[in-house]
Order: sequence, then C-alpha cells, then structure tokens
Amino acid sequence: MMKELFRQSFGYILVIAGAACWGLTGLFVDQLYQAGFTPWQVVAARMSSSAFVLFLVLILFEREHLRIDRRDLPYLILLGLCGMSLFNGFYFAVMDRASLAIAVVFVYTSPIFASLIAKFAFGEQLSLQKNMAIVLTIIGCAMAIGFIPLGGSEPIDLLTVFLGLMAGLFCASYSLIGKYVSGRYHPLTITFYGFTAGSVISVPTSAIWQQTSTVLQIDVLLPMLALTFIATIAAYLLFTLGLAYVESSRAAILSSTELVVSVLLSVFVLNEIVTFWQAVGFVLVITSIMLTVVSFRRRVERKYPGKEYSYTNEG
Repeated sequence: MMKELFRQSFGYILVIAGAACWGLTGLFVDQLYQAGFTPWQVVAARMSSSAFVLFLVLILFEREHLRIDRRDLPYLILLGLCGMSLFNGFYFAVMDRASLAIAVVFVYTSPIFASLIAKFAFGEQLSLQKNMAIVLTIIGCAMAIGFIPLGGSEPIDLLTVFLGLMAGLFCASYSLIGKYVSGRYHPLTITFYGFTAGSVISVPTSAIWQQTSTVLQIDVLLPMLALTFIATIAAYLLFTLGLAYVESSRAAILSSTELVVSVLLSVFVLNEIVTFWQAVGFVLVITSIMLTVVSFRRRVERKYPGKEYSYTNEG
C-alpha cells in the first residue's frame, strides 16, 4: 500500500514538474524577443535545437526508435507542420502581441476545437459535461482577453484574438493527427520526427541565420539552451515519465499547472498586469479542463466497464 502510494505521489510530482517546465516557456521566449528574435525565428530555434538533441539521444541510446514506415511519413510531416511549427508560431505571436498569460489561455481552447472536430469528423457525441466545458472555456477566455465584463479592462485587438484561436486550433491538431501514429511508434520517435519536420519548414522561412552573430552571446545562448532543455526536452520527458505512474486523465488536470506557472511568471517576473476578471477567467478555463476529463472518463467507463483507459489533454 505504501509502495503504491509512493509511486503515485512520485508520478504526480513528475507530471506537475513537466507542466511547470512548459509554463516556463514564455520566460525564455521573452528573453529571445529582447535579443531581437522574431516569433517565427524562436520557433525555428526551438524546433531545430530540440530535434538535434533528440537525434543525439536516439542515435546513442535508442537507435531502433529511429526506424519508421515510409507510409507514415506524411502524417509525421503534417504533425510537425501543424501541431508543432504552426502551433508554436501562433502561440509565440500572441505572446509577443499581448502577454504570456493570455497566450497560454488561448492554448487551452484546444479541447473545444478537438471536441468539435471529433464530432463532425468522427461522429463523436458532445456530452453535457463537454458542452459545459466549452461554454466555460469561451466565457473564461472572454474574461481573460478583456471582452467580459464590458469596460472591465482594455480588450486585446481582433488580430491577436485570431492568432490565439489559431494557436488553440493547431494545438488540437497535434492530438488529432498524432492519433494515427501514436500506437505505432514510441513517443520519442514521434516527437523527434515532428520536430525534424518542423525544422525543415521553419528554418528556411525564418531567416534565423541573420541571428548567427548573436547566438554565442550569453543573453541569447542561455535562454535558447533553457528553451530547448527545460521547456521542451525536460518538460516532455518528465510529463511522459509521470504518465507511467498516474492515469492520463488525472495528468490532464495536473497539466493546468502550466497555466498557473505562466500566470505567476506573467505577474511577478515579466511585470504584466492581470486583473481580477482575468484571474476569474483563468479559473474557469481550468475548470473546463476538469469537466472535459470527467466527460471522457464516464464515456470510457460506459463503453468499457471495469477497464481503465488513458487520456491526455496535451496539444
């Protein structure tokens, strides 16, 4: 009993630590912005550096995970283009135009897009809990970006709203596209080829080579390394290791730690202002995540009584 409790507690710590590492992303991205990088150049840096590190890990320790079937290559390329490059591009653009906290809130609209696409593309039903989650997410996001209540705070511009919704859409695309290959390959394999495809697309179009002279400067090198090793590689590994000890449905709820960390960073480190109504909006978004998980678990329990199945809300 004590051993099982320890394993579960250890799993919780790993999942929370992984989500917290994701929440640190904005801190490192902001430092690269101050050094003159554009959002798309940061995407290229994140994709290429992470792909390189994962390649070294796989070639040295898990070489068999580099093998893939050619027929799955289009899915992996699409995963890298939509679920990684474009998602990060829109996400970082919102961060640049608005704030870290608002950018992360838009990412948490991804369950809405995933639910709606699943309904129209795969015929999945929208349960009461899912509908409530969608409503809470919409209201929470409206509060976070200043649309509710009217006159409560200065709302962000419509272009930023559009970019944010695109971030949520392409975040959802990661799960929807990834489901075609998730059962065929190790997560490291999918992540590596996704980052590689994202690099092939983002590096040539970002003109990142214009930043070559600044890369070795300490104020650029440190946040770039931190973005690669802490906010990407460590975040992914910690969260994935945690899933070995914790149900993915609970991990999906714990992943909201990312939003909490991002809001705290936004206020206390980046000195961004978060109003009372924005804070209420953040809470509503987290509540919607919990409702989404409850809805999924009940549907699985009705379909597969007596069995446990995994689910993650990750983009």
